[in-house]
Amino acid sequence: MSTTLSASTLLAVPLAPLVGSLVAGIFGTALGGNLIGRRTSRSITILGVFIAFVISAMTLYSVAVDGARFNETLYTWMVIGDLRMEIGFLVDSLTAMMMVVVTFVSLMVHIYTIGYMEEDAGYDRFFAYISLFTFSMLMLVMSNNMLQLFFGWEAVGLVSYLLIGFWFNRPTAVFANLKAFLVNRVGDFGFILGIGLLVAYTGTLNYGEVFARVDSFSQLTLPGTDWMLITVICICLFIGAMGKSAQFPLHIWLPDSMEGPTPISALIHAATMVTAGIFMVARMSPLYELSDAALNFILIIGAITALFMGFLGIIQNDIKRVVAYSTLSQLGYMTVALGASAYSVAVFHLMTHAFFKALLFLGAGSVIMGLHHNQDIRWMGGVRKYMPITWITFLLASLALIGTPLFSGFYSKDAIIEAVHASNLPAAGFASFAVLAGVFITAFYSFRLYFLVFHGKERYDQNPDAHHGHHDDDHAHDTHGAHDDGHGHDHHDAHKPHESPWVVTVPLLLLMVPSVLVGFFTLMPMLFGSFFDGVIFVDTAKHPAMAELRELIHGPLAMAAHALYTPPLWLAIAGVALSYYMYMINPAVPTAIKRHCGPIYRLLENKYYLDWINENIVAAGARLLGRGLWKGGDQALIDGLVVNGSWKVVGWFSGLVRWLQSGFIYHYALAMIAGVLILLTWFVSWPMLTQWLNG
Repeated sequence: MSTTLSASTLLAVPLAPLVGSLVAGIFGTALGGNLIGRRTSRSITILGVFIAFVISAMTLYSVAVDGARFNETLYTWMVIGDLRMEIGFLVDSLTAMMMVVVTFVSLMVHIYTIGYMEEDAGYDRFFAYISLFTFSMLMLVMSNNMLQLFFGWEAVGLVSYLLIGFWFNRPTAVFANLKAFLVNRVGDFGFILGIGLLVAYTGTLNYGEVFARVDSFSQLTLPGTDWMLITVICICLFIGAMGKSAQFPLHIWLPDSMEGPTPISALIHAATMVTAGIFMVARMSPLYELSDAALNFILIIGAITALFMGFLGIIQNDIKRVVAYSTLSQLGYMTVALGASAYSVAVFHLMTHAFFKALLFLGAGSVIMGLHHNQDIRWMGGVRKYMPITWITFLLASLALIGTPLFSGFYSKDAIIEAVHASNLPAAGFASFAVLAGVFITAFYSFRLYFLVFHGKERYDQNPDAHHGHHDDDHAHDTHGAHDDGHGHDHHDAHKPHESPWVVTVPLLLLMVPSVLVGFFTLMPMLFGSFFDGVIFVDTAKHPAMAELRELIHGPLAMAAHALYTPPLWLAIAGVALSYYMYMINPAVPTAIKRHCGPIYRLLENKYYLDWINENIVAAGARLLGRGLWKGGDQALIDGLVVNGSWKVVGWFSGLVRWLQSGFIYHYALAMIAGVLILLTWFVSWPMLTQWLNG
């Protein structure tokens, strides 16, 4: 039985996409003189990701079947006293699963991009970016220490900035990528504080060494406060996860990231950046198990995100934004599972969600292509008969998303609901309500999207904005074969929808398979087998959720049969039925609801006014503070008082001294005579004055 993995083979996993990215990014662009063409750039980057996927799949097999493990330092960057800063890999079941998910979804996105970005001028640059993104995420999940984790953490943030603002000549894209970058810096500030506290109290960055030494400070308080140190560390680390995994209130960047091309939406939302926070908390389970306060905080934040972001999905009309808000809601579900100490369930949902959410985003992009750049679902309808492959794959992904029995999403989503219900934490009551209500909401907005796009009356030729430029990611210059007449009028707008080319539909078909089947085959080994033994730690005495799940779940078929008697299935059916009635049978109902519930609709339309608060209060306050520091601190205090004031004092004093040092001898003689006169007066008059005062 193999128990070790080859360091050189593992090193090829992140380096293959990196090499592809460098070749395409340098020699395929003006930076390197455009020495290679589009075909070579895409071939090299796809080959790099394919190599990474094959090795990752082999690694997962070795880990799952042979029990193979790897935890070694590959390179020591520097040593400061006893603190070692290293690059190394920790490959266990959690890492191996993440490697396969990241590389497989990335490979599908690379292939899909061949067709989707065909007419874009930045074709080679785009392939370079998505390969670099893959490298960054792989470095994050494969790390065995917090230095490398932080490197990957910041690298995915940087590359997401480049990808969201890929069309950098569009003001909306520039605003969106700056927003994503700044909001993530807020989360990263908490993250690096948590890492700093761990280093301060353990003296190491290595995961294993940190976990081994955690008992030495688990009962300490933060100096100067009565806060438990372990709670402060866990919450600081989770604030980083709130930024990366888009949890309330740091979620505001993610819907705007739709300004990037659709393949990036799939990559960011499915398998890379947004799952980094979930992965990190699961990896740090030995720390979180020591703080019920931190777990309650995670439960509350996750429940708010799962419920209230789902509400926003109901009123969206942009096809990509509906899917984006479903991502926010599902990330809330994963976070709730983390708070219930069901870390393996959270990671299980991370895996299943990656496949069907990537399929939904790529399916949405296929619809956008087939409808000649229209993204407004109000002007779609009847697409099913024109795009059969896109239709069936999108339907199956939607069924997985709402938790239909036997589909992948059902097993992970229902396990989360049961785990939260079994949790004994104070926040579990609200969280249980939120995830149950979220089932109905998810089913409603998911099938509202599905029915409006694929069924009903054909409305694509009635779009009032068809000849006034295109919204979002398919502007006239990204026409995928269409041509613009120079006035914003796309001659293809009037044409009927058409199925996408094979480079788009093949990834859809390949993603469809795990979206349907992966949950059925991995439920028992991942949740109740030995797959995560020694990787994820749960104190079952304090947090009994997983122990109770083990008693409830007896296999995938039994779980699917049991669902017939549980509320989640019937809530999902009710959501689908209501959406069908409101948008297929009686479309007047949504209009009437909107008319009679104006304040609620405006609240949702303005996204709970969080953007307004951030832009007009938080940002305005930051600008005011910055202006105050600039005017009062920099100009008045530093420049005015310290710098300019000091030279003025020196100048005045030197002028006085210069006047005294005139160089004329009669001035010095006069000064000496005056000095003698003053001294004589003092020594003569002082005794007389003293005697007079004493009487």
